Amino acid sequence: MYTSLRPVLIARRFSVAMLFIALTVLAISPSSQVQAQSSGQKSQQPKQPDQAAPDSGGPGGDTGVIAVPRKKDVPEEAPPPPAPAERKVKNPEELGAVSLRLEVPEVTVDVGVLLEKTHQFVPGLKPANFRVYEDGVEQKVIGFKRVEAPITALMVCEFASNGYWWIKGNDMINAAYSFMQQLRPQDYVALMTYDMRTQIVTDFTQDKGQLLQALNTLQIPGFSETNVFDALYESIDRLERIDGQKYIILIGTGRDTFSKLTFDKILARVKTTHNITIFTISTGGALRAMTEGRGGMESSIRDMDYLQADNEMKTFSSLTGGMSFFPRFAGEMPEIFGDINANIRSKYEIIYRPTNSKQDGTYRKLRVALVDDEGQPLKFQDQKHKPLKYDIITRDGYRAKQAVE
Repeated sequence: MYTSLRPVLIARRFSVAMLFIALTVLAISPSSQVQAQSSGQKSQQPKQPDQAAPDSGGPGGDTGVIAVPRKKDVPEEAPPPPAPAERKVKNPEELGAVSLRLEVPEVTVDVGVLLEKTHQFVPGLKPANFRVYEDGVEQKVIGFKRVEAPITALMVCEFASNGYWWIKGNDMINAAYSFMQQLRPQDYVALMTYDMRTQIVTDFTQDKGQLLQALNTLQIPGFSETNVFDALYESIDRLERIDGQKYIILIGTGRDTFSKLTFDKILARVKTTHNITIFTISTGGALRAMTEGRGGMESSIRDMDYLQADNEMKTFSSLTGGMSFFPRFAGEMPEIFGDINANIRSKYEIIYRPTNSKQDGTYRKLRVALVDDEGQPLKFQDQKHKPLKYDIITRDGYRAKQAVE
């Protein structure tokens, strides 16, 4: 019986194929186990990126470790600083309450308006009648009143044994007595004499009897020198320690013979005075009238000395708003001191704030004028409608304070 070989071949081929598959499985299984174990270990470790190059030879993949630089911490835009809290300053406990005071400079000017012929005080003037100028600039008046108050005065009398003392000394005594007769109970007056040096005869008092007793002690002078500049300087120093308005009544020839100070220095000191008015009364007028113009070198020099002394006395009084008198006879004394009292007790007080507020110590010139309601110069008439001349008595100027004062 004919048997076909094709099924047998197919069976053998199938058997050979199965055997090949089995052998292949056996060969692969160990490596698979190893790979399984290795894959299990890798699962426990962090997965590393594949750094192998691609088959095409291109650049490696970018899945590897990449070093990225750390960005700097950029601070956020800072908010604006808060407004500082208001600082409260407290005074130290040991000082207690302390206040701050700012001084606004004010200038007080005493103005006397006297008729030129009779020396009578002119009453009834109003603030609108006054114009005050400082260094030529008009100032605004902020205060005005008429003053009639007690006086505080220092009599400075020349007491020296120079020529014809009994005549000059008698004039000085008469002038001092006449001034004391004009005093009122509420006035304060002191007496100081000068020759080579100054001497306080009596301090400020309201007792007229004490002043008269002090004058009676002035009998025999000791020195012939008359240091009026030194005496006036010392008088100003003493009075500036006293508050309020003060007056110096200077009675003497006005001649200076041996002072340490020069005229320029005493003049500068007079300009810087505050609230001090100087009145000067010359002595020895009758003697000068009898001996003037006799000729000769000695007489001419003496006459020049007295003329210079008169000019100095006028300067001291005019710079401070006072008056100067040069009597020749004792009978003139009561009228002279009546005028002085009228000038002292009856004045107009004007207050203004200077437009130049600098406290630089400079000297400021003052000028006071009288005007009517229309701004024209004020005029006075007597009962017969004749014009009357008048004098405005006030300071020539003042010196501004220094910033450090």
